[in-house]
Amino acid sequence: MRAREAGVSQTLCIASELDDARQVARLVADRPTLFGTAGVHPHDAAHAPSDLREPLVEALGSHPRIVAIGECGLDFHYDFSPRDVQRRVFDLQLGVAGELGLPVVVHCREAEAEMIPIVREAGVAGIRGVLHCFPGDLELLATAMEAGWMVSFTGNVTFRNFTGMDAVKTVPADRYMLETDGPWMAPVPHRGSRNEPALIPLIRNRIAELRGETPEAVEAATDRNARRFFSLPEPG
Repeated sequence: MRAREAGVSQTLCIASELDDARQVARLVADRPTLFGTAGVHPHDAAHAPSDLREPLVEALGSHPRIVAIGECGLDFHYDFSPRDVQRRVFDLQLGVAGELGLPVVVHCREAEAEMIPIVREAGVAGIRGVLHCFPGDLELLATAMEAGWMVSFTGNVTFRNFTGMDAVKTVPADRYMLETDGPWMAPVPHRGSRNEPALIPLIRNRIAELRGETPEAVEAATDRNARRFFSLPEPG
């Protein structure tokens, strides 16, 4: 209800491991405005089954509104999973994305140097991706743009210590999206609280301020971008 009142018409629920993906599939089955993903986050890579491909493909096909693979990628900040395992599980998911023609939602934290060649190779292979919660690394941004990828910004754009302002200002209008990364990254003045889709307008407004555009222009562009990237239908 709060999201609807804030103007959010559809929501993408992100999975972080296979059990989570099954819950997402059940959630979207009863709610036509919800869409979801299936994938294994780098934090959970060490717990992924050795035969991940089969259950992942099964989860991706569990409902028509499961529209992407992810969240997957590399996290060298926490290193909750060994780095070689993170890479192996990420590579497998990229391979499935290429096979099924699905986009990938990619997590990258303190692994930009490793991510750049991966994004470049994925782009050559025709794999579509979005670097979510994009922190602003300009070399990675340039690589993503060359590969035909997207980036997505969240509530951290409202934080005083956000260092990605140049990325926000320079990314082409048709190559970025907005997100919550809920329940984390709640935008100011709700920082430290539980994040939710109803707070997206605060992120939109800050992006508009940084880009020198109207909130309406940012909303229209990112709405188009999200529908195109995730192949979402028009609301209603």
